[in-house]
Amino acid sequence: LAPLAHRSRAVAVLMIAAVSVSPFSARACDFGLQSASNSRPGPRFVTPTRRISRRKNVVAASSSQTSHVAVVAVPTAAKPAPAGLQLTTPGLVFGALLGGLPFVAWLLRRNDEDAPGKWASRRGTSEALPMSGLGGSANSAETRGATTSAIGSPLLNPLFETCVYLDYNATTPVFPEVASACTPFLWHHFGNPSSGHAFSVSTRDAIATARAQVAKTINCEPAEIVFTSCGSESDNHAIQSAVEHFHSQKMDNKSRTGEVPHVVASEIEHPAILEYLIHGKKKGTLDFTLVKVNSEGIVDPVDIASAVKPNTVLMSLMHANNEVGSVQPVAECAKAARDKNPKILIHCDASQSLGKIPVDVAALDVDYLTIVGHKIGAPKGVAATFAKNGAPWCKLIHGGGQENGRRAGTENVVLIVALGAACALIDTEKDKLPRYMEACCDELRRILSAELGDYTQVGEENNADPANSLSGLRFNGPTDRSLRLPNTVSVGIKGTSASVLLENLAHSNGVAASAGAACHSGETGASISGVLLAMEVPESYAVGTLRLSVGRHTTVEDIENGAARIIEVARKQRAEIDAMPEGERPWWCVRNIPKMFVNSAAK
Repeated sequence: LAPLAHRSRAVAVLMIAAVSVSPFSARACDFGLQSASNSRPGPRFVTPTRRISRRKNVVAASSSQTSHVAVVAVPTAAKPAPAGLQLTTPGLVFGALLGGLPFVAWLLRRNDEDAPGKWASRRGTSEALPMSGLGGSANSAETRGATTSAIGSPLLNPLFETCVYLDYNATTPVFPEVASACTPFLWHHFGNPSSGHAFSVSTRDAIATARAQVAKTINCEPAEIVFTSCGSESDNHAIQSAVEHFHSQKMDNKSRTGEVPHVVASEIEHPAILEYLIHGKKKGTLDFTLVKVNSEGIVDPVDIASAVKPNTVLMSLMHANNEVGSVQPVAECAKAARDKNPKILIHCDASQSLGKIPVDVAALDVDYLTIVGHKIGAPKGVAATFAKNGAPWCKLIHGGGQENGRRAGTENVVLIVALGAACALIDTEKDKLPRYMEACCDELRRILSAELGDYTQVGEENNADPANSLSGLRFNGPTDRSLRLPNTVSVGIKGTSASVLLENLAHSNGVAASAGAACHSGETGASISGVLLAMEVPESYAVGTLRLSVGRHTTVEDIENGAARIIEVARKQRAEIDAMPEGERPWWCVRNIPKMFVNSAAK
């Protein structure tokens, strides 16, 4: 029976046969054993349920060749039957063996069911696939989850029951539809897309499908999409491509020998842009200019044009800021830059805007665009770069010919499929999801304003400075909702330290959010984010700034509970600080904060 351990169908047949045969095994073995004692045809015996005493007569018969002796049973008067069914010993043994087959078959069948998905995975279905990494099977109630979900519906992670997640701009959870789409490529479709055999067909087709899904979402051709590992890589690709293109042209034009490529960006770009520019300038391979933003975090196209030079090769501008949610006029800035220098290339980092506001590469009029998977419901580790047909491209990774020769390395099929599924979900929900997120943020603003807005620090009762005394709250970013992301609330809570607030909330698993400033109790120094510094947010608010961001699976209860917990902790911290003597209060409660406390790297 051992070979049947991995053949659940054969085991099932064996179980049915054994169960069907076992009730008759005892009778059959008695008859078989007795009839086998005589090789010649003779009287047929049927074992009755009650024994009848017999008188045995010997009958002799003779023939020309042999003689036979037969025993004939002649019934006599019936005697009382003994209690119970009596079986011969061989029949009892054989019946017990045959009767035990159902139990053996059940054991084999149980072992086969302990690994659900063996047959289902071979058929290519994902509903019964095992997920041992989660500590159970895909069919277990704890791990399988739903394959579809709805806007505003909670996810099954038990941590969501104790901690309110308001940090969608940092990363989103993996949406159930996305997980369902990529799961078969973990367990079933594993072929290398670059191979030429049957196992590579499904993975190669899946990449092509995902490429088309991403292209549809941002309105470009599939051939213009290059899959990468993260947003930082995509941003670096864009800058490097423009810089290397300039150097190649300089080699052809000897009159430009002493020039270095110049890049224009805003002060509030992602570190993937700023750090690359700083590193390139130290090496002497490029120069750059950072354009200021206004108090709402928005750049002026006129300032962009003023920064463009004859040797400017690239303007890089994020579509929406990750901290305050300000949406940049990318198309207007691109036009202003090209009017000044028609050869300039345009890059846009749309990692925070995709899925929240429309992202159309044709309307933005860009040559490169960055999107990131873990900002839109896909897992971390996958992103994409839009590279317009004809735009220069420089490889950062050399090797094989993957991605049409633009990025070497075997494709991560699982994550690429996930990114495509996330983009497809954006297309499906592009009308409903932004309105839902905006409604959540409106309610969050309303509750916080009502409970924390009326506040004046001790000692400032007669101070008429609006930045310090008229309100306990300051919402950073554009006041016009059409100029900000619908899911982001940047709020400065006066009289508090944001990092201390988050630390206290974390101890009770209350709220998961981000701070616009980093300062720690017991330290004399602190840093305020470069974005808030560029916007010239007053320090009393900047130090207490929280970034709250909602998403697809934020619930109404999350808004109410999250706001209530923030209000409770903020009030407690305000009361503790107000009770301190003036000379013992934290430095960020003192007006006219010396700039030495500001992180110079964030300037």
